[in-house]
Amino acid sequence: MKNKNGVSTKCVHSGDLIDDRFKGATSPLFPSTAYDFIDVEDDKYPRYFNTPNQIALSKKIADLENCDSALLFSSGIAAIYTSLFSFIKSGDHVIFQSSIYGGTLNLVIKEFKKFNIEYSLVDSFFVDDYRDQIKDNTKIIFVESPSNPLLKVIDLKAISNLSSKHNLISIIDNTFSSPINQNPADFGIDIVLHSATKYLGGHSDILAGALASSKANINKIVESSINYGGNLSEYTVWLLERSIKTLSLRVNKQNQNAIRIAEYLSTVNKVKSVFYPGLKSHPDHELSKKQMSGFGGMLSFELTDLNTAILFTRKLKLVKSAMSLGGVESTLCSPSLTSHSKISKAERENLGIFDGLLRFSVGIEDYEDIIADLNQAFEKI
Repeated sequence: MKNKNGVSTKCVHSGDLIDDRFKGATSPLFPSTAYDFIDVEDDKYPRYFNTPNQIALSKKIADLENCDSALLFSSGIAAIYTSLFSFIKSGDHVIFQSSIYGGTLNLVIKEFKKFNIEYSLVDSFFVDDYRDQIKDNTKIIFVESPSNPLLKVIDLKAISNLSSKHNLISIIDNTFSSPINQNPADFGIDIVLHSATKYLGGHSDILAGALASSKANINKIVESSINYGGNLSEYTVWLLERSIKTLSLRVNKQNQNAIRIAEYLSTVNKVKSVFYPGLKSHPDHELSKKQMSGFGGMLSFELTDLNTAILFTRKLKLVKSAMSLGGVESTLCSPSLTSHSKISKAERENLGIFDGLLRFSVGIEDYEDIIADLNQAFEKI
């Protein structure tokens, strides 16, 4: 039965571990890697994804994504790799949206050929273009929405319907939205992925991944996960559970800040383009309103070239230059030098990612202070 509580209540209370001995308000930490095997229902072992803290936090993430079950991983890419390779084998074919996280693209381009797995990259957000790529050996459609780093949006219900019609698994990287702004399972998407390093962790101090899905899919993924060894340490699980308690508060504040900053950037003549689905000028704005409850804390904007982008970044005082995203602090990075550096310049430009592009992760500071910092940096370039 799906949890009927509101999202903020789920953040705080879903999957609570009860401290029966001392009645503490927070979940106890069970760091043991050795558990009894006699007279127990199952053999608990960290790599089996079934220790107390793992089970409790998985319940919280499943509730937040309106799914039956969830799993935790040592990184977002571990969650991505494991979910893919649980359902494909040599000779199979996977369809990927081309505008996705650069690490995912690098995984596909560099690793799939080793296993004789075919793939298609679809440089489009029109579902008909995904239909055209389906083959007899296609097993999965993988999308990311909003996309990294251009914040493009795809119709999740249409992708779900297409996948179901052709008996395919649909997978989405939901990192940019977080469960607060978007629940892809509500539109029929089969597997929902997160780099929990980002919004779920939210404080730039946790490396983790997560996925949520049906019990049947989770059971199948666990079979592979045990062999791949990508589980998360109990202490990090405990820290992540603590962080998610404030997820709703953080993300809603970031939503509020991001729209104000996107609107400000749209008025700056030194900015060529602003990419944010909350702007009415965004081509996917109406679709975003239908499938997102908030537009997120991520946006991108384009300056003239890489040198200008680097100079602008160096002039910032409050906003930090950093490779990751989703923390309470505002950060800025160049996708050409970070998230998409492992693919060629030609490949990046084919995706619309030019060297002057900057990806902005909006924090929870007072938005007036963020804008003041951006403004003083613009004045110096």
